Amino acid sequence: MLRKWRGNPWAILTTLSLGFFMTLIDLTIVNIAIPDMVEDLDASLDEVLWVVNAYTLALAVLMITAGRLGDLRGKRNLFAAGVAFFTLASLACGLAQDPAQLIAFRAVQGVGAAMLMPQTLSIIADVFPADKRGVAMGIWGAVAGVSGALGPILGGALISELDWRWIFLVNLPLGALVLFLAVALIPDTRRAERHRLGLPGVALASAALLCLAFALIEGERYDWNGWIVALLGASAALLVAFLAYERGRQDDEPLVPFSLFKDRNFALVNFVGIAVSFGIVGMLLPLTIYLQSVLGFSPLKAGLVLLPMALGSIVTAGPAGAFADRIGGKYILMTGLLAWGAGLLWVVSAAEPGASWTTVAPGLGLIGLGAGCTFAPMATEVMRNVPAGLTGAASGLNNSLRQVGSVLAGAVIGAVLQTQIAASLTDEARRQATALPEDYRDDFVAGFADSGSAGGDVGATQNAAADLPADMPDAVATRMQELGGQVFGQGFVDAMGPTIGVSVAVLAAGAVACLAVKRHVGPSPAGHGLPAADDIPGAEAATDTGAATGSGPVAAADHA
Repeated sequence: MLRKWRGNPWAILTTLSLGFFMTLIDLTIVNIAIPDMVEDLDASLDEVLWVVNAYTLALAVLMITAGRLGDLRGKRNLFAAGVAFFTLASLACGLAQDPAQLIAFRAVQGVGAAMLMPQTLSIIADVFPADKRGVAMGIWGAVAGVSGALGPILGGALISELDWRWIFLVNLPLGALVLFLAVALIPDTRRAERHRLGLPGVALASAALLCLAFALIEGERYDWNGWIVALLGASAALLVAFLAYERGRQDDEPLVPFSLFKDRNFALVNFVGIAVSFGIVGMLLPLTIYLQSVLGFSPLKAGLVLLPMALGSIVTAGPAGAFADRIGGKYILMTGLLAWGAGLLWVVSAAEPGASWTTVAPGLGLIGLGAGCTFAPMATEVMRNVPAGLTGAASGLNNSLRQVGSVLAGAVIGAVLQTQIAASLTDEARRQATALPEDYRDDFVAGFADSGSAGGDVGATQNAAADLPADMPDAVATRMQELGGQVFGQGFVDAMGPTIGVSVAVLAAGAVACLAVKRHVGPSPAGHGLPAADDIPGAEAATDTGAATGSGPVAAADHA
Protein backbone atom coordinates (compact mmCIF):
# COMPACT_ATOMS: atom_id res chain seq x y z
CA MET A 1 0.00 0.00 0.00
CA LEU A 2 2.87 2.34 0.79
CA ARG A 3 4.70 1.44 -2.42
CA LYS A 4 2.95 4.11 -4.49
CA TRP A 5 4.14 6.73 -1.99
CA ARG A 6 7.77 5.67 -2.21
CA GLY A 7 9.85 8.64 -3.36
CA ASN A 8 6.95 11.07 -2.99
CA PRO A 9 8.42 14.30 -1.59
CA TRP A 10 5.50 14.99 0.76
CA ALA A 11 5.51 11.44 2.13
CA ILE A 12 9.28 11.75 2.66
CA LEU A 13 8.77 15.13 4.38
CA THR A 14 6.23 13.57 6.74
CA THR A 15 8.66 10.81 7.69
CA LEU A 16 11.54 13.22 8.18
CA SER A 17 9.38 15.58 10.24
CA LEU A 18 8.34 12.77 12.59
CA GLY A 19 11.98 11.81 13.17
CA PHE A 20 13.00 15.44 13.56
CA PHE A 21 10.15 16.01 16.02
CA MET A 22 11.21 13.01 18.08
CA THR A 23 14.78 14.26 18.51
CA LEU A 24 13.96 17.92 19.07
CA ILE A 25 11.28 17.27 21.66
CA ASP A 26 13.91 15.44 23.73
CA LEU A 27 15.89 18.69 23.93
CA THR A 28 13.11 20.33 25.95
CA ILE A 29 10.98 17.58 27.47
CA VAL A 30 13.66 16.77 30.06
CA ASN A 31 13.50 20.26 31.58
CA ILE A 32 10.02 19.70 32.97
CA ALA A 33 11.20 16.50 34.69
CA ILE A 34 14.12 18.11 36.55
CA PRO A 35 12.42 18.33 39.99
CA ASP A 36 11.16 14.73 39.75
CA MET A 37 14.53 13.36 38.64
CA VAL A 38 16.27 15.26 41.44
CA GLU A 39 13.97 13.59 43.97
CA ASP A 40 13.71 10.08 42.47
CA LEU A 41 17.39 9.64 41.59
CA ASP A 42 18.75 11.70 44.51
CA ALA A 43 20.53 13.88 41.95
CA SER A 44 22.04 17.33 42.30
CA LEU A 45 21.28 20.12 39.85
CA ASP A 46 24.79 19.66 38.45
CA GLU A 47 24.03 15.99 37.67
CA VAL A 48 20.66 16.85 36.14
CA LEU A 49 22.34 19.50 33.99
CA TRP A 50 24.55 16.71 32.66
CA VAL A 51 21.41 14.70 31.81
CA VAL A 52 20.45 17.65 29.59
CA ASN A 53 23.95 18.41 28.34
CA ALA A 54 25.08 14.84 27.55
CA TYR A 55 22.46 14.76 24.81
CA THR A 56 23.36 18.13 23.30
CA LEU A 57 27.07 17.39 23.69
CA ALA A 58 26.81 14.23 21.54
CA LEU A 59 24.79 16.18 19.00
CA ALA A 60 27.32 19.00 18.81
CA VAL A 61 30.33 16.70 18.53
CA LEU A 62 29.01 14.27 15.92
CA MET A 63 26.66 16.12 13.58
CA ILE A 64 29.30 17.53 11.24
CA THR A 65 30.60 14.00 10.74
CA ALA A 66 27.11 12.52 10.40
CA GLY A 67 26.09 15.13 7.83
CA ARG A 68 29.12 14.37 5.65
CA LEU A 69 28.59 10.62 6.11
CA GLY A 70 25.11 11.08 4.70
CA ASP A 71 26.63 12.58 1.54
CA LEU A 72 29.10 9.70 1.21
CA ARG A 73 27.23 6.63 2.50
CA GLY A 74 23.57 7.41 1.84
CA LYS A 75 21.29 9.82 3.68
CA ARG A 76 18.50 7.32 4.20
CA ASN A 77 20.96 4.84 5.70
CA LEU A 78 22.19 7.36 8.26
CA PHE A 79 18.64 8.52 9.02
CA ALA A 80 17.35 4.97 9.63
CA ALA A 81 20.38 3.98 11.70
CA GLY A 82 19.99 7.12 13.79
CA VAL A 83 16.31 6.37 14.45
CA ALA A 84 17.21 2.84 15.62
CA PHE A 85 20.01 4.11 17.90
CA PHE A 86 17.79 6.82 19.34
CA THR A 87 14.87 4.47 20.04
CA LEU A 88 16.96 1.82 21.80
CA ALA A 89 18.76 4.47 23.86
CA SER A 90 15.37 5.90 24.87
CA LEU A 91 14.44 2.50 26.30
CA ALA A 92 17.70 2.42 28.26
CA CYS A 93 17.07 5.96 29.60
CA GLY A 94 13.63 4.91 30.80
CA LEU A 95 15.16 1.99 32.74
CA ALA A 96 18.11 3.92 34.28
CA GLN A 97 18.54 3.46 38.04
CA ASP A 98 20.92 6.29 38.93
CA PRO A 99 22.16 9.62 37.53
CA ALA A 100 25.33 8.09 36.03
CA GLN A 101 23.36 5.54 34.01
CA LEU A 102 20.91 8.16 32.79
CA ILE A 103 23.71 10.51 31.73
CA ALA A 104 25.45 7.70 29.80
CA PHE A 105 22.30 6.58 28.00
CA ARG A 106 21.39 10.19 27.18
CA ALA A 107 24.76 10.50 25.45
CA VAL A 108 23.97 7.40 23.36
CA GLN A 109 20.58 8.90 22.58
CA GLY A 110 22.41 11.99 21.35
CA VAL A 111 24.53 9.82 19.04
CA GLY A 112 21.35 8.54 17.38
CA ALA A 113 19.93 12.04 17.09
CA ALA A 114 23.21 13.27 15.56
CA MET A 115 23.02 10.57 12.90
CA LEU A 116 19.46 11.36 11.80
CA MET A 117 19.05 15.12 12.33
CA PRO A 118 21.37 16.45 9.56
CA GLN A 119 19.78 14.12 7.02
CA THR A 120 16.34 15.75 7.46
CA LEU A 121 17.28 19.17 6.13
CA SER A 122 19.61 17.68 3.53
CA ILE A 123 17.00 15.31 2.07
CA ILE A 124 14.39 18.09 1.96
CA ALA A 125 16.80 20.26 -0.01
CA ASP A 126 17.37 17.32 -2.38
CA VAL A 127 13.82 16.15 -3.04
CA PHE A 128 11.90 19.41 -3.38
CA PRO A 129 12.14 21.70 -6.42
CA ALA A 130 13.17 25.28 -5.75
CA ASP A 131 9.64 26.67 -6.05
CA LYS A 132 8.30 24.23 -3.44
CA ARG A 133 11.24 24.22 -1.09
CA GLY A 134 10.10 27.25 0.91
CA VAL A 135 6.81 25.54 1.80
CA ALA A 136 8.65 22.36 2.76
CA MET A 137 11.12 24.32 4.86
CA GLY A 138 8.14 26.08 6.45
CA ILE A 139 6.71 22.74 7.56
CA TRP A 140 10.15 21.64 8.77
CA GLY A 141 10.49 24.94 10.65
CA ALA A 142 7.02 24.56 12.14
CA VAL A 143 8.01 21.14 13.47
CA ALA A 144 11.16 22.66 14.97
CA GLY A 145 9.31 25.51 16.64
CA VAL A 146 6.33 23.52 17.88
CA SER A 147 8.37 20.57 19.17
CA GLY A 148 10.39 22.83 21.45
CA ALA A 149 7.25 24.35 22.93
CA LEU A 150 5.30 21.07 23.12
CA GLY A 151 8.10 19.25 24.95
CA PRO A 152 7.28 20.63 28.41
CA ILE A 153 3.51 20.14 27.84
CA LEU A 154 3.83 16.52 26.76
CA GLY A 155 6.39 15.91 29.49
CA GLY A 156 4.12 17.43 32.12
CA ALA A 157 1.22 15.20 31.09
CA LEU A 158 3.36 12.05 31.12
CA ILE A 159 4.94 12.85 34.49
CA SER A 160 1.61 13.71 36.13
CA GLU A 161 -0.22 10.62 34.85
CA LEU A 162 2.68 8.14 34.91
CA ASP A 163 6.21 9.22 35.96
CA TRP A 164 9.31 10.88 34.53
CA ARG A 165 10.57 7.67 32.88
CA TRP A 166 7.79 7.89 30.31
CA ILE A 167 9.29 11.01 28.75
CA PHE A 168 11.79 8.53 27.27
CA LEU A 169 9.61 5.43 26.87
CA VAL A 170 7.12 7.35 24.74
CA ASN A 171 9.77 7.36 22.00
CA LEU A 172 9.51 3.58 21.48
CA PRO A 173 6.31 3.41 19.39
CA LEU A 174 7.13 6.64 17.56
CA GLY A 175 10.65 5.46 16.78
CA ALA A 176 9.38 2.13 15.45
CA LEU A 177 6.91 3.95 13.18
CA VAL A 178 9.55 6.35 11.83
CA LEU A 179 11.98 3.50 11.15
CA PHE A 180 9.30 1.58 9.20
CA LEU A 181 8.34 4.64 7.16
CA ALA A 182 11.98 5.51 6.43
CA VAL A 183 12.69 2.10 4.93
CA ALA A 184 9.36 2.02 3.07
CA LEU A 185 9.25 5.56 1.66
CA ILE A 186 12.75 7.06 1.33
CA PRO A 187 14.78 5.73 -1.63
CA ASP A 188 18.39 4.74 -1.08
CA THR A 189 20.72 7.18 -2.84
CA ARG A 190 24.13 5.72 -2.10
CA ARG A 191 27.00 6.59 -4.38
CA ALA A 192 28.19 4.06 -6.93
CA GLU A 193 31.84 4.19 -5.84
CA ARG A 194 33.49 4.23 -2.45
CA HIS A 195 34.67 7.49 -0.86
CA ARG A 196 36.86 8.34 2.10
CA LEU A 197 35.64 10.38 5.07
CA GLY A 198 39.00 11.56 6.39
CA LEU A 199 39.21 10.07 9.87
CA PRO A 200 41.92 12.48 11.16
CA GLY A 201 39.53 15.37 10.49
CA VAL A 202 36.71 13.56 12.28
CA ALA A 203 38.96 12.93 15.30
CA LEU A 204 40.23 16.53 15.44
CA ALA A 205 36.77 18.10 15.10
CA SER A 206 35.22 15.76 17.66
CA ALA A 207 38.04 16.28 20.17
CA ALA A 208 37.90 20.09 19.78
CA LEU A 209 34.14 20.22 20.38
CA LEU A 210 34.35 17.75 23.26
CA CYS A 211 37.03 19.75 25.08
CA LEU A 212 35.13 23.01 24.55
CA ALA A 213 31.77 21.66 25.69
CA PHE A 214 33.16 19.84 28.73
CA ALA A 215 35.12 22.89 29.87
CA LEU A 216 32.08 25.17 29.55
CA ILE A 217 29.73 22.75 31.30
CA GLU A 218 32.06 21.97 34.20
CA GLY A 219 33.87 25.31 34.48
CA GLU A 220 31.70 26.72 37.27
CA ARG A 221 31.81 23.49 39.25
CA TYR A 222 35.63 23.46 39.26
CA ASP A 223 35.90 27.23 39.78
CA TRP A 224 37.56 27.66 36.35
CA ASN A 225 40.78 26.11 37.59
CA GLY A 226 43.87 25.21 35.61
CA TRP A 227 42.38 22.03 34.16
CA ILE A 228 39.40 23.91 32.76
CA VAL A 229 41.65 26.57 31.24
CA ALA A 230 43.84 23.80 29.78
CA LEU A 231 40.77 22.19 28.17
CA LEU A 232 39.78 25.52 26.61
CA GLY A 233 43.32 25.93 25.28
CA ALA A 234 43.32 22.37 23.94
CA SER A 235 40.02 23.02 22.20
CA ALA A 236 41.44 26.09 20.46
CA ALA A 237 44.60 24.22 19.42
CA LEU A 238 42.62 21.26 18.09
CA LEU A 239 40.34 23.59 16.15
CA VAL A 240 43.34 25.24 14.48
CA ALA A 241 44.77 21.80 13.67
CA PHE A 242 41.41 20.73 12.23
CA LEU A 243 41.16 23.79 9.99
CA ALA A 244 44.74 23.29 8.79
CA TYR A 245 44.03 19.64 8.01
CA GLU A 246 40.78 20.48 6.21
CA ARG A 247 42.50 23.20 4.18
CA GLY A 248 44.79 20.57 2.72
CA ARG A 249 41.82 18.36 1.81
CA GLN A 250 39.63 20.85 -0.04
CA ASP A 251 40.27 18.95 -3.29
CA ASP A 252 39.61 15.55 -1.71
CA GLU A 253 36.14 15.39 -0.08
CA PRO A 254 36.68 17.56 3.01
CA LEU A 255 34.57 17.15 6.12
CA VAL A 256 33.85 20.91 6.02
CA PRO A 257 33.97 22.31 2.47
CA PHE A 258 35.27 25.88 2.85
CA SER A 259 33.46 26.80 -0.36
CA LEU A 260 30.22 26.90 1.64
CA PHE A 261 31.44 30.03 3.40
CA LYS A 262 31.81 31.93 0.11
CA ASP A 263 28.14 32.67 0.64
CA ARG A 264 27.96 35.36 3.35
CA ASN A 265 24.44 34.33 4.32
CA PHE A 266 25.58 30.80 5.14
CA ALA A 267 28.02 32.10 7.74
CA LEU A 268 25.70 34.72 9.20
CA VAL A 269 22.63 32.50 9.45
CA ASN A 270 24.70 29.81 11.16
CA PHE A 271 25.52 32.39 13.84
CA VAL A 272 21.81 33.19 14.10
CA GLY A 273 21.19 29.45 14.57
CA ILE A 274 23.55 29.42 17.53
CA ALA A 275 21.63 32.35 19.05
CA VAL A 276 18.28 30.60 18.55
CA SER A 277 19.44 27.39 20.21
CA PHE A 278 20.94 29.40 23.06
CA GLY A 279 17.61 31.16 23.49
CA ILE A 280 15.65 27.90 23.76
CA VAL A 281 17.82 26.24 26.41
CA GLY A 282 18.55 29.51 28.22
CA MET A 283 14.83 30.16 28.54
CA LEU A 284 13.43 26.76 29.49
CA LEU A 285 15.95 25.76 32.18
CA PRO A 286 15.19 28.58 34.66
CA LEU A 287 11.54 28.90 33.61
CA THR A 288 10.55 25.29 34.32
CA ILE A 289 12.26 25.37 37.73
CA TYR A 290 10.45 28.64 38.52
CA LEU A 291 7.02 27.25 37.60
CA GLN A 292 7.41 24.06 39.65
CA SER A 293 9.77 24.82 42.51
CA VAL A 294 8.75 28.45 43.17
CA LEU A 295 5.09 28.60 42.14
CA GLY A 296 4.47 24.99 43.16
CA PHE A 297 2.78 23.95 39.90
CA SER A 298 2.48 20.26 39.04
CA PRO A 299 4.45 19.11 35.97
CA LEU A 300 1.21 19.03 33.95
CA LYS A 301 0.18 22.53 34.99
CA ALA A 302 3.68 23.86 34.37
CA GLY A 303 3.58 22.35 30.88
CA LEU A 304 0.15 23.83 30.17
CA VAL A 305 1.34 27.26 31.29
CA LEU A 306 3.85 27.04 28.43
CA LEU A 307 1.05 26.32 25.92
CA PRO A 308 1.00 29.94 24.63
CA MET A 309 4.53 29.37 23.31
CA ALA A 310 3.38 26.37 21.27
CA LEU A 311 0.31 28.20 19.97
CA GLY A 312 2.38 31.23 19.01
CA SER A 313 4.84 29.04 17.08
CA ILE A 314 1.99 27.29 15.24
CA VAL A 315 0.53 30.64 14.18
CA THR A 316 3.72 32.06 12.66
CA ALA A 317 5.89 29.10 11.58
CA GLY A 318 4.05 28.19 8.37
CA PRO A 319 3.57 31.74 7.04
CA ALA A 320 7.18 32.58 7.96
CA GLY A 321 8.44 29.77 5.71
CA ALA A 322 6.22 30.84 2.80
CA PHE A 323 7.12 34.52 3.08
CA ALA A 324 10.83 33.69 3.39
CA ASP A 325 10.71 32.39 -0.19
CA ARG A 326 8.89 35.49 -1.48
CA ILE A 327 10.59 38.35 0.34
CA GLY A 328 13.65 36.68 1.84
CA GLY A 329 14.17 35.62 5.42
CA LYS A 330 16.25 38.58 6.64
CA TYR A 331 13.56 40.76 8.16
CA ILE A 332 11.38 37.83 9.24
CA LEU A 333 14.30 36.43 11.22
CA MET A 334 15.10 39.79 12.75
CA THR A 335 11.48 40.39 13.76
CA GLY A 336 11.24 36.94 15.31
CA LEU A 337 14.40 37.33 17.38
CA LEU A 338 13.35 40.76 18.67
CA ALA A 339 9.86 39.52 19.57
CA TRP A 340 11.39 36.52 21.34
CA GLY A 341 13.67 38.75 23.40
CA ALA A 342 10.79 41.11 24.23
CA GLY A 343 8.72 38.15 25.43
CA LEU A 344 11.54 37.05 27.72
CA LEU A 345 11.76 40.53 29.21
CA TRP A 346 8.00 40.45 29.83
CA VAL A 347 8.29 37.11 31.67
CA VAL A 348 11.17 38.33 33.83
CA SER A 349 9.35 41.53 34.78
CA ALA A 350 6.14 39.63 35.63
CA ALA A 351 7.75 36.78 37.60
CA GLU A 352 7.14 36.94 41.35
CA PRO A 353 7.08 34.22 44.05
CA GLY A 354 3.29 34.36 44.31
CA ALA A 355 2.46 35.34 40.73
CA SER A 356 -0.43 33.88 38.76
CA TRP A 357 0.24 32.06 35.49
CA THR A 358 -1.77 34.73 33.71
CA THR A 359 0.91 37.33 34.40
CA VAL A 360 3.51 35.46 32.32
CA ALA A 361 1.14 34.07 29.64
CA PRO A 362 1.30 37.15 27.32
CA GLY A 363 5.08 37.09 27.41
CA LEU A 364 5.12 33.37 26.62
CA GLY A 365 2.77 33.96 23.69
CA LEU A 366 5.07 36.66 22.34
CA ILE A 367 8.03 34.27 22.69
CA GLY A 368 6.14 31.66 20.65
CA LEU A 369 5.26 34.14 17.92
CA GLY A 370 8.90 35.18 17.70
CA ALA A 371 10.30 31.64 17.76
CA GLY A 372 7.91 30.59 14.98
CA CYS A 373 9.45 33.28 12.77
CA THR A 374 12.98 31.89 13.12
CA PHE A 375 13.24 28.21 12.20
CA ALA A 376 11.85 28.09 8.66
CA PRO A 377 13.52 31.31 7.40
CA MET A 378 16.75 30.19 9.01
CA ALA A 379 16.62 26.85 7.19
CA THR A 380 15.67 28.50 3.89
CA GLU A 381 18.49 31.03 4.00
CA VAL A 382 21.20 28.66 5.17
CA MET A 383 20.44 26.07 2.44
CA ARG A 384 19.38 28.47 -0.33
CA ASN A 385 22.67 28.48 -2.25
CA VAL A 386 24.13 25.12 -1.25
CA PRO A 387 24.97 22.78 -4.18
CA ALA A 388 23.14 19.44 -4.15
CA GLY A 389 26.30 17.43 -3.54
CA LEU A 390 27.08 19.38 -0.36
CA THR A 391 23.65 19.50 1.29
CA GLY A 392 24.62 16.84 3.82
CA ALA A 393 27.80 18.67 4.80
CA ALA A 394 25.96 22.00 5.02
CA SER A 395 23.09 20.54 7.05
CA GLY A 396 25.48 18.72 9.39
CA LEU A 397 27.51 21.89 9.94
CA ASN A 398 24.36 23.97 10.53
CA ASN A 399 22.86 21.50 12.97
CA SER A 400 26.18 20.98 14.75
CA LEU A 401 26.66 24.71 15.29
CA ARG A 402 23.11 25.00 16.62
CA GLN A 403 23.85 22.27 19.14
CA VAL A 404 27.04 24.11 20.10
CA GLY A 405 24.64 26.93 20.93
CA SER A 406 22.62 24.55 23.10
CA VAL A 407 25.74 23.34 24.90
CA LEU A 408 26.91 26.92 25.40
CA ALA A 409 23.50 27.80 26.82
CA GLY A 410 23.45 24.81 29.16
CA ALA A 411 26.93 25.70 30.42
CA VAL A 412 26.56 29.48 30.61
CA ILE A 413 22.99 29.55 31.91
CA GLY A 414 23.72 26.81 34.43
CA ALA A 415 26.80 28.67 35.69
CA VAL A 416 25.03 32.04 35.85
CA LEU A 417 21.99 30.54 37.57
CA GLN A 418 24.06 28.76 40.22
CA THR A 419 26.19 31.84 40.85
CA GLN A 420 23.15 34.11 41.09
CA ILE A 421 21.29 31.68 43.37
CA ALA A 422 24.24 31.48 45.76
CA ALA A 423 24.35 35.27 46.07
CA SER A 424 20.61 36.01 46.08
CA LEU A 425 19.72 33.31 48.63
CA THR A 426 22.26 34.64 51.11
CA ASP A 427 21.06 38.23 50.66
CA GLU A 428 17.40 37.26 50.98
CA ALA A 429 18.09 35.04 54.01
CA ARG A 430 19.70 37.99 55.78
CA ARG A 431 16.63 40.12 55.08
CA GLN A 432 14.17 37.48 56.25
CA ALA A 433 16.25 36.50 59.31
CA THR A 434 15.28 39.74 61.05
CA ALA A 435 11.88 38.13 61.72
CA LEU A 436 13.53 35.39 63.85
CA PRO A 437 14.86 35.51 67.41
CA GLU A 438 18.45 36.72 67.33
CA ASP A 439 19.87 33.37 68.56
CA TYR A 440 18.66 31.60 65.43
CA ARG A 441 19.49 34.15 62.74
CA ASP A 442 23.08 33.15 61.98
CA ASP A 443 22.20 29.45 61.57
CA PHE A 444 19.30 30.36 59.29
CA VAL A 445 21.51 32.47 57.01
CA ALA A 446 24.35 29.92 57.09
CA GLY A 447 21.99 27.15 55.95
CA PHE A 448 21.11 29.00 52.76
CA ALA A 449 24.68 30.20 52.17
CA ASP A 450 25.94 26.60 52.34
CA SER A 451 23.18 25.14 50.17
CA GLY A 452 23.53 27.87 47.58
CA SER A 453 27.19 27.00 47.02
CA ALA A 454 26.85 23.21 47.24
CA GLY A 455 26.78 22.33 43.59
CA GLY A 456 23.44 23.84 42.85
CA ASP A 457 21.30 21.10 44.46
CA VAL A 458 17.81 22.56 44.01
CA GLY A 459 16.23 20.15 46.47
CA ALA A 460 18.74 20.95 49.18
CA THR A 461 18.52 24.67 48.48
CA GLN A 462 14.75 24.72 48.60
CA ASN A 463 14.73 22.84 51.88
CA ALA A 464 17.73 24.52 53.48
CA ALA A 465 15.74 25.31 56.63
CA ALA A 466 14.28 21.81 56.92
CA ASP A 467 16.94 20.27 59.23
CA LEU A 468 16.16 22.05 62.47
CA PRO A 469 17.53 21.31 65.97
CA ALA A 470 15.29 18.98 67.96
CA ASP A 471 15.10 21.38 70.93
CA MET A 472 13.92 24.34 68.86
CA PRO A 473 10.57 25.78 70.05
CA ASP A 474 7.69 24.79 67.77
CA ALA A 475 6.72 28.40 67.09
CA VAL A 476 10.27 29.27 65.99
CA ALA A 477 10.52 26.11 63.85
CA THR A 478 7.25 26.88 62.10
CA ARG A 479 8.28 30.44 61.46
CA MET A 480 11.67 29.35 60.15
CA GLN A 481 10.06 26.93 57.68
CA GLU A 482 7.74 29.67 56.41
CA LEU A 483 10.62 32.09 55.98
CA GLY A 484 12.68 29.40 54.27
CA GLY A 485 10.08 29.02 51.54
CA GLN A 486 9.97 32.79 51.08
CA VAL A 487 13.76 32.98 50.89
CA PHE A 488 13.94 30.32 48.18
CA GLY A 489 11.09 31.82 46.15
CA GLN A 490 12.34 35.39 46.17
CA GLY A 491 15.97 34.33 45.88
CA PHE A 492 15.28 32.24 42.78
CA VAL A 493 13.24 35.03 41.16
CA ASP A 494 16.09 37.47 41.82
CA ALA A 495 18.52 34.99 40.24
CA MET A 496 16.26 34.30 37.25
CA GLY A 497 16.32 37.92 36.02
CA PRO A 498 20.02 38.22 35.15
CA THR A 499 20.09 34.57 34.01
CA ILE A 500 17.40 35.09 31.37
CA GLY A 501 18.98 38.46 30.59
CA VAL A 502 21.92 36.55 29.11
CA SER A 503 19.58 34.86 26.63
CA VAL A 504 18.02 38.21 25.74
CA ALA A 505 21.48 39.61 24.94
CA VAL A 506 22.36 36.63 22.73
CA LEU A 507 19.06 36.90 20.81
CA ALA A 508 19.70 40.62 20.33
CA ALA A 509 23.14 39.82 18.90
CA GLY A 510 21.48 37.44 16.45
CA ALA A 511 19.04 40.16 15.40
CA VAL A 512 21.93 42.56 14.78
CA ALA A 513 23.69 39.91 12.65
CA CYS A 514 20.58 39.74 10.45
CA LEU A 515 21.29 43.30 9.30
CA ALA A 516 24.26 42.00 7.32
CA VAL A 517 22.30 39.17 5.66
CA LYS A 518 21.81 39.69 1.92
CA ARG A 519 18.15 39.94 1.06
CA HIS A 520 16.88 37.49 -1.57
CA VAL A 521 13.59 37.95 -3.35
CA GLY A 522 11.98 34.85 -4.82
CA PRO A 523 13.26 31.27 -4.70
CA SER A 524 16.86 30.67 -5.71
CA PRO A 525 17.90 27.51 -7.49
CA ALA A 526 20.35 25.28 -5.70
CA GLY A 527 23.87 26.48 -6.30
CA HIS A 528 23.00 30.11 -7.11
CA GLY A 529 25.76 32.31 -5.76
CA LEU A 530 28.14 29.36 -5.35
CA PRO A 531 30.09 27.30 -7.85
CA ALA A 532 28.20 24.38 -9.34
CA ALA A 533 28.39 21.16 -7.37
CA ASP A 534 30.65 19.40 -9.85
CA ASP A 535 32.96 22.43 -9.92
CA ILE A 536 33.63 22.17 -6.21
CA PRO A 537 36.33 19.71 -5.15
CA GLY A 538 34.82 16.99 -3.02
CA ALA A 539 31.21 17.54 -4.08
CA GLU A 540 31.01 15.14 -7.03
CA ALA A 541 27.25 15.34 -7.03
CA ALA A 542 27.02 13.73 -10.44
CA THR A 543 28.32 10.42 -9.09
CA ASP A 544 25.34 9.93 -6.78
CA THR A 545 23.39 6.92 -7.99
CA GLY A 546 20.08 8.47 -8.93
CA ALA A 547 20.67 11.33 -6.52
CA ALA A 548 18.47 14.38 -6.69
CA THR A 549 19.79 17.43 -8.45
CA GLY A 550 18.20 19.76 -5.91
CA SER A 551 15.60 20.86 -8.46
CA GLY A 552 13.13 18.01 -8.32
CA PRO A 553 11.96 14.89 -6.50
CA VAL A 554 14.31 12.00 -5.88
CA ALA A 555 14.29 9.53 -8.73
CA ALA A 556 16.92 7.27 -7.25
CA ALA A 557 17.47 3.62 -7.90
CA ASP A 558 15.79 1.55 -5.24
CA HIS A 559 18.38 -0.45 -3.32
CA ALA A 560 16.12 -1.42 -0.42
